[in-house]
Amino acid sequence: MLFSGFVAVTLCITMWAGLQADGVEDFYAGGRRFNSVQNGLALSGDYMSAASFLGIAGAISIYGYDGFLYSIGFLVAWLIALMLVAEPFRNTGRFTMADVLAYRLRQRAVRTAAGVSTIVVSVFYLLAQMAGAGVIVSLLLGVNNDVGKIGIIAATGILMIIYVSIGGMTGTTWVQMIKAVLLIMASLLITILVMLKFNFDISALLGAAAERSGEGSAFLEPGLKYGATSTSKLDFISLGIALVLGTAGLPHILIRFYTVPTAKTARRSVIWAIGIIGAFYLMTLVLGFGAAALIDPDTIIASNKAGNTAAPLLAQEMGGSIGSEWGAIMLAMISAVAFGTILAVVAGLTLAASSSFAQDLYVNLKRKGRITEDKEVNVARTAAVIIGAVAIVLGAFARDMNVAGLVALAFAVAASANLPTILYSLFWKRFTTHGALCSIYGGLASSVLLVLFSPVVSGKPTSMFPDADFSWFPLENPGLISIPLGFVLGWLGSVLSKEKPDEGKYAELEVRSLTGTGSH
Repeated sequence: MLFSGFVAVTLCITMWAGLQADGVEDFYAGGRRFNSVQNGLALSGDYMSAASFLGIAGAISIYGYDGFLYSIGFLVAWLIALMLVAEPFRNTGRFTMADVLAYRLRQRAVRTAAGVSTIVVSVFYLLAQMAGAGVIVSLLLGVNNDVGKIGIIAATGILMIIYVSIGGMTGTTWVQMIKAVLLIMASLLITILVMLKFNFDISALLGAAAERSGEGSAFLEPGLKYGATSTSKLDFISLGIALVLGTAGLPHILIRFYTVPTAKTARRSVIWAIGIIGAFYLMTLVLGFGAAALIDPDTIIASNKAGNTAAPLLAQEMGGSIGSEWGAIMLAMISAVAFGTILAVVAGLTLAASSSFAQDLYVNLKRKGRITEDKEVNVARTAAVIIGAVAIVLGAFARDMNVAGLVALAFAVAASANLPTILYSLFWKRFTTHGALCSIYGGLASSVLLVLFSPVVSGKPTSMFPDADFSWFPLENPGLISIPLGFVLGWLGSVLSKEKPDEGKYAELEVRSLTGTGSH
């Protein structure tokens, strides 16, 4: 009932938004009508994904202190977005990430590279959300077989396509705002109930979690997941780099800066987002350790190998344990919120990818800008269908993986391919088209290649293909190698290029990015 209610309400909002939309600016940027509070909520909604609600709580419930490192990395990352990207990005671009990169470089080559990178990063992020959808609905409906889980993932993909195709950015933004409010309220309710159980004594909570985990004091110390070997320590460093640098390169986050009227509003919306997201990540600490303290670890792992069901199982326990009426109500409520979280995020991701395909690859490459607005919007809607289908297929393979880990991979790819190019474009006047192509394609290829041959894909029981083993790269996150490589390739490609940087264009870009003069 709660599931159906959320879907029905959000579909009505999407239909309303679709009727309001008029042209590409409404479809891509919501008409730039949102204020800082609204966009701050929408940014929070985009960011507080299945990885945050399901993956981090699950990681904490299994790995204790090491699981909480995800929360720290995800939050600190916003400082990079606030200090370096939000205002200049809003001032320089129009609809997509490629608008900023192509401002002073060769349009066709850079837009192609940026479009490809946007789609790849979005698909990686979509994997996590699809996996989360399969987990949460399967738990609520009691679906244990793989066919049922794949069917749930497919249904999620179809809803995602409807949201984007009809509502565009306006509909997606309103859905994000509603979802952010519901997620904060649901998390706060569970947090209060857990703390009541321990008389608001955080020490008692942590002590109970350590005791029930079977790991003792090691559960509250670094090293349970990332400190046992030299490889795991390097994996932790790699994860941290990816989390901190990845946010400022995520396309679905970057395009949110275009939905506000001014750069000042963009900056204020990031400040609102930091406050909301920070409060939420503090609550994930209680959710994760609460699950560890109140639920047997074997029960969590039996429900989902990666621990993704820890938060819903905790909600059920807070309602009066498995089988009780209030337990079922609490489980349904948290599951509905989690599913709403997933739907909202996948809609934002699909919009970013389809917008980039239509604007960067189709309009500017194939049609060279000669296309009507209605035709361009139709192309974006068609792209949403194709990207949704790809996400469904790949999500079926990733259904048993930890969603926080999957999102961390998307962060690594974004930080490797997108962030170096964005920062060089905005702040280095000697940056050239050749450097941009080296940075994007080099960072993209290295990060994706290292993921394919890592334990994430094969060689472990929790891998995407657990029965195969073709992994030769020992780290689960490629950021330690691919992110510095992306920066080095951008620099090397520029200094070795025979192309002379356009200093006049850079001066124009600098003035526009810092002052907003001439921005859309």
